Amino acid sequence: MQHTFRTKTLVTKGGKVSVKGLPFRAGESVEVTVRRGKKSTRAAKYPLRGKPVVYRDPFKSASSDWEVMQ
Repeated sequence: MQHTFRTKTLVTKGGKVSVKGLPFRAGESVEVTVRRGKKSTRAAKYPLRGKPVVYRDPFKSASSDWEVMQ
């Protein structure tokens, strides 16, 4: 049975990578593949995500619209 374990880490000076907490037994053979991580474009795509929403006088325009509808 194959198990896949994914994690992210940084390359240290000297080109070393350290991975801790692997879910494999000591002495078990594993395959290691290293690739460059993707840059997060999510922040650029949604710049207001996570920002607080503030309503200043939220009923001001609604009250004038209501008067027009009558």
